[in-house]
Amino acid sequence: MTISFLLNGRAAEVDADGMRSLLSVLREELGHLAAKPGCCEGSCGACTVLVNDRPVVACLYPIALTSGKTVRTAEGLATADALAPLQQALLDHRGLQCGACTPGILMTLTALLERSPAPSTHEVRTALAGNLCRCTGYESIVAATLTVAAAGAQP
Repeated sequence: MTISFLLNGRAAEVDADGMRSLLSVLREELGHLAAKPGCCEGSCGACTVLVNDRPVVACLYPIALTSGKTVRTAEGLATADALAPLQQALLDHRGLQCGACTPGILMTLTALLERSPAPSTHEVRTALAGNLCRCTGYESIVAATLTVAAAGAQP
């Protein structure tokens, strides 16, 4: 089946089995490699992308459900000239280590900051509950997010 959607602001069209995962189509057909295959069971968050501005685990999300929708991946956050404020804050706060979880965390926190521009520490931690990070301990990730919120910047 042919599925059309917006991917990071650009029209995308793929011919794929509608039950194929969004993650596999993004990576194998469209060359968007930021979303990572982690557990492939929907529990680690490494593959998190935004569909119509809501975080979804792309490893479990059927590509057919993207028809007519907007999909955003970590590739769509930065501009040619600069990182997005959340990306820069994660660097500044050393909220990145191995990088396996980073794209999913970026997308989860982007969605949080877009719907709640001034989240509490508790709200940030709650949002991150679906993203497994084995390297950072989350403190620097939370601090980076709160810094972006305090600056009033778009994620």
